[in-house]
Amino acid sequence: MATLSITGGRVLLPDGTIPRADVLIDRDDGEILEIGDDLAGEDVLDASGSLVTPGFVNGHSHVAMTLLRGYADDKPLESWLREDIWPAEGELTAEDVRVGAELGLVEMIKSGTTGFADMYFEMPEIVDAVDRAGLRGRLGHGVVTVAKDDAGAHEDLETSLAFAREYDGAANGRISTAFMPHSLTTVDREYLAEYVPKAREAGVPLHYHANETADEVTPIVESEGVRPLAYAAELGMLESQDFVAHGVHVDESEIGLLAEAGTGVIHCPASNMKLASGMAPVQRMLDAGVTVGLGTDGAASNNDLSMLDEARDAAMIGKLAAEDASAIPAERIAEMLTHRTADAIGLESGRLEEGAPADLAVIDLEEPHLTPVHDLVSHLAYAAAASDVRHTICDGQVLMRDREVLTLEEDAVLERASEAAESLVARAEE
Repeated sequence: MATLSITGGRVLLPDGTIPRADVLIDRDDGEILEIGDDLAGEDVLDASGSLVTPGFVNGHSHVAMTLLRGYADDKPLESWLREDIWPAEGELTAEDVRVGAELGLVEMIKSGTTGFADMYFEMPEIVDAVDRAGLRGRLGHGVVTVAKDDAGAHEDLETSLAFAREYDGAANGRISTAFMPHSLTTVDREYLAEYVPKAREAGVPLHYHANETADEVTPIVESEGVRPLAYAAELGMLESQDFVAHGVHVDESEIGLLAEAGTGVIHCPASNMKLASGMAPVQRMLDAGVTVGLGTDGAASNNDLSMLDEARDAAMIGKLAAEDASAIPAERIAEMLTHRTADAIGLESGRLEEGAPADLAVIDLEEPHLTPVHDLVSHLAYAAAASDVRHTICDGQVLMRDREVLTLEEDAVLERASEAAESLVARAEE
Protein backbone atom coordinates (compact mmCIF):
# COMPACT_ATOMS: atom_id res chain seq x y z
CA MET A 1 0.00 0.00 0.00
CA ALA A 2 1.37 3.41 -1.04
CA THR A 3 0.64 6.16 1.47
CA LEU A 4 0.62 9.93 1.57
CA SER A 5 0.58 12.06 4.71
CA ILE A 6 -0.43 15.70 4.97
CA THR A 7 1.32 17.00 8.04
CA GLY A 8 1.49 20.02 10.32
CA GLY A 9 -1.80 21.69 9.46
CA ARG A 10 -5.20 22.28 10.97
CA VAL A 11 -7.97 20.06 9.62
CA LEU A 12 -11.61 21.00 8.99
CA LEU A 13 -13.65 18.03 10.24
CA PRO A 14 -17.32 17.27 9.42
CA ASP A 15 -18.51 18.56 12.79
CA GLY A 16 -16.95 21.96 12.07
CA THR A 17 -14.06 21.59 14.52
CA ILE A 18 -10.56 22.42 13.30
CA PRO A 19 -7.92 20.55 15.32
CA ARG A 20 -4.22 20.40 14.58
CA ALA A 21 -3.79 16.99 12.97
CA ASP A 22 -2.16 15.01 10.21
CA VAL A 23 -4.05 13.15 7.47
CA LEU A 24 -2.89 9.73 6.27
CA ILE A 25 -4.07 8.62 2.82
CA ASP A 26 -4.05 5.32 0.96
CA ARG A 27 -2.99 6.45 -2.50
CA ASP A 28 -3.90 3.10 -4.09
CA ASP A 29 -7.51 3.09 -2.90
CA GLY A 30 -7.83 6.87 -2.82
CA GLU A 31 -9.20 6.87 0.73
CA ILE A 32 -8.43 8.61 3.99
CA LEU A 33 -6.93 6.06 6.37
CA GLU A 34 -6.60 8.13 9.53
CA ILE A 35 -6.72 11.66 10.93
CA GLY A 36 -4.58 12.15 14.01
CA ASP A 37 -1.16 12.94 15.40
CA ASP A 38 2.26 11.99 14.03
CA LEU A 39 1.02 10.11 10.95
CA ALA A 40 3.90 9.21 8.65
CA GLY A 41 3.40 8.30 5.00
CA GLU A 42 5.79 7.30 2.25
CA ASP A 43 5.21 10.68 0.64
CA VAL A 44 4.63 13.85 2.65
CA LEU A 45 2.85 17.12 1.89
CA ASP A 46 3.73 19.94 4.26
CA ALA A 47 0.64 21.76 5.57
CA SER A 48 2.30 23.81 8.28
CA GLY A 49 0.68 27.22 8.62
CA SER A 50 -2.21 25.93 6.54
CA LEU A 51 -5.82 24.77 6.70
CA VAL A 52 -6.64 21.32 5.31
CA THR A 53 -10.19 21.21 3.98
CA PRO A 54 -12.24 18.82 1.88
CA GLY A 55 -11.71 19.54 -1.79
CA PHE A 56 -14.25 22.05 -3.06
CA VAL A 57 -17.13 20.87 -5.24
CA ASN A 58 -18.47 22.91 -8.17
CA GLY A 59 -22.07 21.82 -8.67
CA HIS A 60 -22.77 23.41 -12.05
CA SER A 61 -20.40 24.42 -14.82
CA HIS A 62 -19.78 24.47 -18.55
CA VAL A 63 -16.06 24.04 -18.25
CA ALA A 64 -15.07 24.47 -21.90
CA MET A 65 -16.66 27.93 -21.93
CA THR A 66 -13.36 29.23 -20.60
CA LEU A 67 -12.62 29.98 -24.27
CA LEU A 68 -15.42 32.59 -24.16
CA ARG A 69 -14.33 34.25 -20.92
CA GLY A 70 -14.81 38.00 -21.38
CA TYR A 71 -16.11 37.59 -24.94
CA ALA A 72 -19.62 39.05 -24.54
CA ASP A 73 -20.10 40.78 -21.22
CA ASP A 74 -22.74 43.07 -19.75
CA LYS A 75 -25.83 41.70 -21.50
CA PRO A 76 -29.01 40.02 -20.19
CA LEU A 77 -29.23 36.23 -20.39
CA GLU A 78 -31.56 35.80 -23.34
CA SER A 79 -29.79 38.18 -25.74
CA TRP A 80 -26.37 37.06 -24.43
CA LEU A 81 -27.19 33.46 -25.33
CA ARG A 82 -28.94 34.02 -28.64
CA GLU A 83 -26.81 36.84 -30.05
CA ASP A 84 -23.35 35.89 -28.79
CA ILE A 85 -22.87 32.58 -27.01
CA TRP A 86 -24.89 30.16 -29.11
CA PRO A 87 -23.48 31.48 -32.41
CA ALA A 88 -19.94 31.21 -31.04
CA GLU A 89 -20.60 27.73 -29.68
CA GLY A 90 -21.81 26.75 -33.13
CA GLU A 91 -18.23 27.22 -34.31
CA LEU A 92 -16.65 25.08 -31.59
CA THR A 93 -14.77 21.98 -32.71
CA ALA A 94 -14.15 18.90 -30.61
CA GLU A 95 -10.55 20.03 -30.19
CA ASP A 96 -11.72 23.45 -29.01
CA VAL A 97 -13.86 21.80 -26.35
CA ARG A 98 -10.93 19.68 -25.25
CA VAL A 99 -8.60 22.69 -24.99
CA GLY A 100 -11.20 24.82 -23.20
CA ALA A 101 -11.88 22.00 -20.75
CA GLU A 102 -8.18 21.60 -19.99
CA LEU A 103 -7.93 25.32 -19.26
CA GLY A 104 -10.90 25.11 -16.90
CA LEU A 105 -9.53 22.04 -15.16
CA VAL A 106 -6.18 23.74 -14.53
CA GLU A 107 -8.08 26.67 -13.04
CA MET A 108 -10.13 24.35 -10.84
CA ILE A 109 -7.08 22.47 -9.59
CA LYS A 110 -5.31 25.73 -8.76
CA SER A 111 -8.32 26.93 -6.77
CA GLY A 112 -8.80 23.73 -4.74
CA THR A 113 -11.74 22.21 -6.62
CA THR A 114 -11.63 18.42 -6.78
CA GLY A 115 -15.15 17.58 -7.99
CA PHE A 116 -17.59 19.22 -10.38
CA ALA A 117 -20.72 18.76 -12.48
CA ASP A 118 -20.57 19.77 -16.12
CA MET A 119 -23.10 20.15 -18.93
CA TYR A 120 -21.83 20.68 -22.45
CA PHE A 121 -21.27 18.86 -25.75
CA GLU A 122 -18.40 16.89 -27.29
CA MET A 123 -18.39 15.32 -23.85
CA PRO A 124 -15.99 12.42 -24.63
CA GLU A 125 -13.32 15.10 -25.05
CA ILE A 126 -14.11 16.40 -21.57
CA VAL A 127 -14.04 12.87 -20.16
CA ASP A 128 -10.53 12.39 -21.51
CA ALA A 129 -9.39 15.75 -20.12
CA VAL A 130 -10.87 14.96 -16.69
CA ASP A 131 -9.21 11.55 -16.71
CA ARG A 132 -5.81 13.10 -17.35
CA ALA A 133 -6.32 15.98 -14.94
CA GLY A 134 -7.27 13.62 -12.10
CA LEU A 135 -10.48 15.33 -10.98
CA ARG A 136 -13.85 13.82 -10.09
CA GLY A 137 -16.92 14.78 -12.12
CA ARG A 138 -20.58 14.21 -12.91
CA LEU A 139 -20.81 14.89 -16.62
CA GLY A 140 -23.55 15.05 -19.21
CA HIS A 141 -24.31 16.08 -22.76
CA GLY A 142 -26.60 19.12 -22.74
CA VAL A 143 -29.71 18.80 -24.92
CA VAL A 144 -31.48 21.64 -26.74
CA THR A 145 -34.40 20.86 -29.05
CA VAL A 146 -35.69 24.34 -29.88
CA ALA A 147 -34.99 25.37 -33.48
CA LYS A 148 -34.22 21.74 -34.43
CA ASP A 149 -36.27 19.44 -36.60
CA ASP A 150 -37.54 16.18 -35.14
CA ALA A 151 -34.58 14.15 -36.40
CA GLY A 152 -32.07 16.64 -34.98
CA ALA A 153 -33.86 16.77 -31.64
CA HIS A 154 -33.91 12.98 -31.32
CA GLU A 155 -30.25 12.78 -32.26
CA ASP A 156 -29.36 15.24 -29.48
CA LEU A 157 -31.47 13.36 -26.93
CA GLU A 158 -30.04 9.99 -27.93
CA THR A 159 -26.51 11.39 -27.68
CA SER A 160 -27.13 12.56 -24.11
CA LEU A 161 -28.63 9.25 -23.03
CA ALA A 162 -25.95 7.18 -24.76
CA PHE A 163 -23.19 9.25 -23.20
CA ALA A 164 -24.70 8.80 -19.74
CA ARG A 165 -24.88 5.04 -20.20
CA GLU A 166 -21.43 4.58 -21.71
CA TYR A 167 -19.24 6.79 -19.55
CA ASP A 168 -20.63 6.25 -16.08
CA GLY A 169 -17.74 4.87 -14.03
CA ALA A 170 -15.03 6.08 -16.42
CA ALA A 171 -11.64 7.33 -15.21
CA ASN A 172 -11.40 4.51 -12.65
CA GLY A 173 -14.76 5.47 -11.19
CA ARG A 174 -14.04 9.19 -10.85
CA ILE A 175 -16.60 10.05 -13.54
CA SER A 176 -20.32 9.61 -13.09
CA THR A 177 -22.96 10.83 -15.51
CA ALA A 178 -26.42 12.34 -15.84
CA PHE A 179 -29.04 12.95 -18.51
CA MET A 180 -28.96 16.71 -19.05
CA PRO A 181 -31.79 18.49 -20.86
CA HIS A 182 -30.61 22.10 -21.00
CA SER A 183 -33.74 23.60 -19.43
CA LEU A 184 -37.50 23.34 -19.20
CA THR A 185 -37.88 25.99 -21.92
CA THR A 186 -35.20 24.81 -24.38
CA VAL A 187 -36.39 21.19 -24.57
CA ASP A 188 -39.95 20.68 -25.78
CA ARG A 189 -42.48 18.80 -23.65
CA GLU A 190 -42.95 15.93 -26.11
CA TYR A 191 -39.25 15.08 -25.92
CA LEU A 192 -39.07 15.32 -22.13
CA ALA A 193 -42.11 13.04 -21.90
CA GLU A 194 -40.37 10.50 -24.13
CA TYR A 195 -36.83 10.58 -22.76
CA VAL A 196 -37.16 11.18 -19.02
CA PRO A 197 -38.64 7.65 -18.59
CA LYS A 198 -35.74 6.25 -20.63
CA ALA A 199 -33.28 7.93 -18.28
CA ARG A 200 -35.14 6.47 -15.31
CA GLU A 201 -35.01 3.00 -16.85
CA ALA A 202 -31.24 3.40 -17.25
CA GLY A 203 -30.89 4.55 -13.64
CA VAL A 204 -29.49 7.89 -14.76
CA PRO A 205 -30.13 11.09 -12.74
CA LEU A 206 -31.23 14.37 -14.33
CA HIS A 207 -29.63 17.79 -14.27
CA TYR A 208 -31.10 20.89 -15.92
CA HIS A 209 -31.44 24.66 -15.60
CA ALA A 210 -34.64 25.77 -13.86
CA ASN A 211 -36.20 29.12 -12.91
CA GLU A 212 -33.01 31.02 -13.73
CA THR A 213 -34.85 34.12 -14.94
CA ALA A 214 -38.43 35.36 -15.00
CA ASP A 215 -38.36 34.62 -18.74
CA GLU A 216 -38.01 30.93 -17.90
CA VAL A 217 -41.05 31.05 -15.63
CA THR A 218 -43.65 33.04 -17.55
CA PRO A 219 -43.76 30.92 -20.75
CA ILE A 220 -44.37 27.73 -18.77
CA VAL A 221 -47.05 29.31 -16.62
CA GLU A 222 -48.75 30.61 -19.76
CA SER A 223 -48.52 27.37 -21.77
CA GLU A 224 -48.91 24.75 -19.02
CA GLY A 225 -50.90 26.60 -16.38
CA VAL A 226 -48.48 25.64 -13.60
CA ARG A 227 -45.16 26.84 -12.19
CA PRO A 228 -42.01 25.38 -13.83
CA LEU A 229 -41.12 22.94 -11.07
CA ALA A 230 -44.71 21.69 -10.88
CA TYR A 231 -44.40 21.12 -14.64
CA ALA A 232 -41.11 19.28 -14.03
CA ALA A 233 -42.79 17.13 -11.38
CA GLU A 234 -45.57 16.23 -13.83
CA LEU A 235 -42.88 14.98 -16.21
CA GLY A 236 -41.13 12.94 -13.51
CA MET A 237 -38.13 15.27 -13.37
CA LEU A 238 -37.97 15.83 -9.60
CA GLU A 239 -36.41 12.89 -7.80
CA SER A 240 -33.87 12.61 -5.02
CA GLN A 241 -30.91 11.90 -7.32
CA ASP A 242 -31.71 14.89 -9.56
CA PHE A 243 -30.37 18.43 -9.24
CA VAL A 244 -31.27 21.71 -10.89
CA ALA A 245 -29.18 24.79 -11.56
CA HIS A 246 -30.04 28.30 -10.35
CA GLY A 247 -33.55 28.17 -8.83
CA VAL A 248 -33.62 31.97 -8.67
CA HIS A 249 -37.33 32.52 -9.30
CA VAL A 250 -38.92 29.77 -7.19
CA ASP A 251 -42.01 30.38 -5.08
CA GLU A 252 -43.00 28.68 -1.83
CA SER A 253 -44.90 25.90 -3.61
CA GLU A 254 -41.83 25.05 -5.68
CA ILE A 255 -39.55 25.15 -2.65
CA GLY A 256 -41.93 22.65 -1.07
CA LEU A 257 -41.73 20.40 -4.13
CA LEU A 258 -37.93 20.45 -4.03
CA ALA A 259 -37.83 19.67 -0.33
CA GLU A 260 -40.36 16.86 -0.62
CA ALA A 261 -38.61 15.26 -3.59
CA GLY A 262 -35.09 15.69 -2.20
CA THR A 263 -33.97 17.32 -5.45
CA GLY A 264 -30.85 19.44 -5.04
CA VAL A 265 -30.45 23.05 -6.15
CA ILE A 266 -27.13 24.48 -7.30
CA HIS A 267 -26.88 28.18 -6.48
CA CYS A 268 -24.73 30.20 -8.93
CA PRO A 269 -24.60 33.68 -7.38
CA ALA A 270 -21.88 35.26 -9.53
CA SER A 271 -23.57 34.32 -12.79
CA ASN A 272 -26.96 35.34 -11.45
CA MET A 273 -25.59 38.75 -10.47
CA LYS A 274 -23.65 39.32 -13.69
CA LEU A 275 -26.66 38.48 -15.89
CA ALA A 276 -29.04 40.33 -13.55
CA SER A 277 -31.08 37.13 -13.23
CA GLY A 278 -32.06 37.91 -9.64
CA MET A 279 -31.33 36.76 -6.10
CA ALA A 280 -32.20 33.17 -5.24
CA PRO A 281 -34.09 32.68 -1.94
CA VAL A 282 -31.36 30.45 -0.57
CA GLN A 283 -32.13 30.88 3.12
CA ARG A 284 -35.80 30.04 2.52
CA MET A 285 -34.78 26.91 0.64
CA LEU A 286 -32.40 25.89 3.40
CA ASP A 287 -35.06 26.50 6.04
CA ALA A 288 -37.42 24.24 4.10
CA GLY A 289 -34.84 21.43 4.02
CA VAL A 290 -33.71 21.74 0.39
CA THR A 291 -30.15 20.58 -0.30
CA VAL A 292 -28.47 23.67 -1.74
CA GLY A 293 -25.00 23.54 -3.25
CA LEU A 294 -22.79 26.01 -5.07
CA GLY A 295 -21.67 26.27 -8.67
CA THR A 296 -19.79 28.75 -10.82
CA ASP A 297 -21.76 28.29 -14.05
CA GLY A 298 -19.58 28.86 -17.13
CA ALA A 299 -16.59 31.17 -17.19
CA ALA A 300 -18.34 33.29 -19.83
CA SER A 301 -20.88 34.44 -17.25
CA ASN A 302 -18.85 34.50 -14.05
CA ASN A 303 -15.92 35.04 -15.20
CA ASP A 304 -13.81 32.60 -13.17
CA LEU A 305 -14.15 29.09 -11.79
CA SER A 306 -13.02 29.76 -8.21
CA MET A 307 -15.35 28.22 -5.66
CA LEU A 308 -13.87 30.44 -2.95
CA ASP A 309 -15.04 33.49 -4.92
CA GLU A 310 -18.45 31.82 -5.31
CA ALA A 311 -18.66 31.13 -1.59
CA ARG A 312 -18.12 34.77 -0.68
CA ASP A 313 -20.67 35.87 -3.28
CA ALA A 314 -23.19 33.36 -1.94
CA ALA A 315 -22.75 34.57 1.62
CA MET A 316 -23.09 38.23 0.70
CA ILE A 317 -26.01 38.02 -1.71
CA GLY A 318 -27.74 35.54 0.59
CA LYS A 319 -27.83 38.11 3.35
CA LEU A 320 -29.05 40.78 0.98
CA ALA A 321 -31.82 38.56 -0.43
CA ALA A 322 -33.00 37.63 3.06
CA GLU A 323 -32.51 41.17 4.39
CA ASP A 324 -30.81 39.51 7.34
CA ALA A 325 -27.10 39.70 8.20
CA SER A 326 -27.34 36.36 9.99
CA ALA A 327 -28.58 34.53 6.88
CA ILE A 328 -26.26 32.05 5.14
CA PRO A 329 -23.65 32.05 7.93
CA ALA A 330 -20.02 31.12 7.40
CA GLU A 331 -20.40 27.56 8.67
CA ARG A 332 -23.18 26.92 6.17
CA ILE A 333 -21.04 28.35 3.36
CA ALA A 334 -18.21 25.96 4.31
CA GLU A 335 -20.68 23.08 4.04
CA MET A 336 -21.92 24.31 0.67
CA LEU A 337 -18.34 24.52 -0.59
CA THR A 338 -17.86 20.86 0.20
CA HIS A 339 -20.27 18.13 1.28
CA ARG A 340 -23.60 19.84 0.62
CA THR A 341 -22.71 20.34 -3.04
CA ALA A 342 -21.28 16.83 -3.24
CA ASP A 343 -24.53 15.49 -1.80
CA ALA A 344 -26.61 17.57 -4.23
CA ILE A 345 -24.83 16.21 -7.32
CA GLY A 346 -24.34 12.69 -6.02
CA LEU A 347 -20.61 12.57 -5.34
CA GLU A 348 -19.32 10.80 -2.23
CA SER A 349 -16.62 13.38 -1.52
CA GLY A 350 -16.74 16.53 0.59
CA ARG A 351 -15.87 15.24 4.08
CA LEU A 352 -12.58 14.65 5.86
CA GLU A 353 -13.08 11.45 7.82
CA GLU A 354 -11.70 7.93 7.85
CA GLY A 355 -12.88 5.90 4.86
CA ALA A 356 -13.92 8.95 2.85
CA PRO A 357 -12.50 9.71 -0.60
CA ALA A 358 -9.16 11.48 -0.26
CA ASP A 359 -10.18 14.73 -1.95
CA LEU A 360 -8.53 17.67 -0.18
CA ALA A 361 -7.34 21.25 -0.55
CA VAL A 362 -4.61 22.84 1.56
CA ILE A 363 -4.92 26.60 2.07
CA ASP A 364 -1.94 28.73 3.07
CA LEU A 365 -3.00 30.90 6.02
CA GLU A 366 0.19 32.94 6.20
CA GLU A 367 -1.12 35.83 4.13
CA PRO A 368 -2.03 39.39 5.12
CA HIS A 369 -5.70 38.98 4.20
CA LEU A 370 -5.90 35.86 6.41
CA THR A 371 -4.31 37.50 9.43
CA PRO A 372 -5.21 37.46 12.30
CA VAL A 373 -6.98 34.14 12.74
CA HIS A 374 -10.01 34.60 14.94
CA ASP A 375 -12.20 32.14 13.04
CA LEU A 376 -10.92 29.89 10.25
CA VAL A 377 -14.40 29.03 8.99
CA SER A 378 -15.06 32.75 8.63
CA HIS A 379 -11.83 33.09 6.66
CA LEU A 380 -12.92 30.25 4.37
CA ALA A 381 -16.25 31.94 3.65
CA TYR A 382 -15.20 35.57 3.46
CA ALA A 383 -11.47 36.04 2.95
CA ALA A 384 -9.66 33.09 1.33
CA ALA A 385 -8.77 33.32 -2.35
CA ALA A 386 -7.93 30.83 -5.07
CA SER A 387 -4.29 31.93 -4.94
CA ASP A 388 -4.11 30.78 -1.30
CA VAL A 389 -4.55 27.12 -2.29
CA ARG A 390 -1.19 25.45 -1.80
CA HIS A 391 -1.87 21.76 -2.56
CA THR A 392 -4.78 19.93 -4.22
CA ILE A 393 -5.39 16.19 -3.85
CA CYS A 394 -8.10 14.08 -5.49
CA ASP A 395 -8.67 10.35 -5.11
CA GLY A 396 -5.42 10.18 -3.14
CA GLN A 397 -3.35 11.64 -5.98
CA VAL A 398 -1.52 14.95 -5.69
CA LEU A 399 -2.79 17.16 -8.51
CA MET A 400 -0.96 20.29 -7.34
CA ARG A 401 2.00 20.59 -4.99
CA ASP A 402 3.18 24.00 -3.83
CA ARG A 403 1.16 25.70 -6.59
CA GLU A 404 2.64 23.51 -9.36
CA VAL A 405 0.02 21.54 -11.29
CA LEU A 406 1.36 18.03 -11.80
CA THR A 407 -1.23 16.34 -14.03
CA LEU A 408 -1.50 18.88 -16.86
CA GLU A 409 1.19 21.07 -18.40
CA GLU A 410 -0.08 24.48 -17.35
CA ASP A 411 1.98 26.66 -19.69
CA ALA A 412 1.12 24.54 -22.73
CA VAL A 413 -2.56 24.51 -21.80
CA LEU A 414 -2.66 28.30 -21.53
CA GLU A 415 -0.91 28.73 -24.88
CA ARG A 416 -3.23 26.30 -26.69
CA ALA A 417 -6.31 27.85 -25.10
CA SER A 418 -5.32 31.38 -26.10
CA GLU A 419 -4.77 30.29 -29.70
CA ALA A 420 -8.04 28.32 -29.82
CA ALA A 421 -10.04 31.20 -28.35
CA GLU A 422 -8.65 33.71 -30.86
CA SER A 423 -9.47 31.41 -33.77
CA LEU A 424 -12.95 30.67 -32.39
CA VAL A 425 -13.90 34.34 -32.07
CA ALA A 426 -12.56 35.08 -35.57
CA ARG A 427 -14.78 32.32 -37.02
CA ALA A 428 -17.80 33.43 -35.01
CA GLU A 429 -17.50 37.03 -36.20
CA GLU A 430 -16.97 36.29 -39.90
